[in-house]
Amino acid sequence: MSPSISADLGAAPRGFRGRILGLRPPESGRLPPEELERRLIELGFVEGALVEILHEGLFGGDPIAVRLQSATIALRRREAAAILVEPLS
Repeated sequence: MSPSISADLGAAPRGFRGRILGLRPPESGRLPPEELERRLIELGFVEGALVEILHEGLFGGDPIAVRLQSATIALRRREAAAILVEPLS
């Protein structure tokens, strides 16, 4: 990912460090988009927050462990795909 391009956190590799640009929950998923967005915001996934992917599961890279500010949170990649990020330069 180049510094000027945004992508979703679910597609980022282990070691990625970036800043959250916003949320874009999918219309089709296990949770209604509004519910997923509410849960992510409650966890602290808000615009401007710094994130880093610390670890990924052995099978298919799922789930991922994400450092968000000073907390570590586990997310499924399909949930992380709702988080738009830009890499830190």
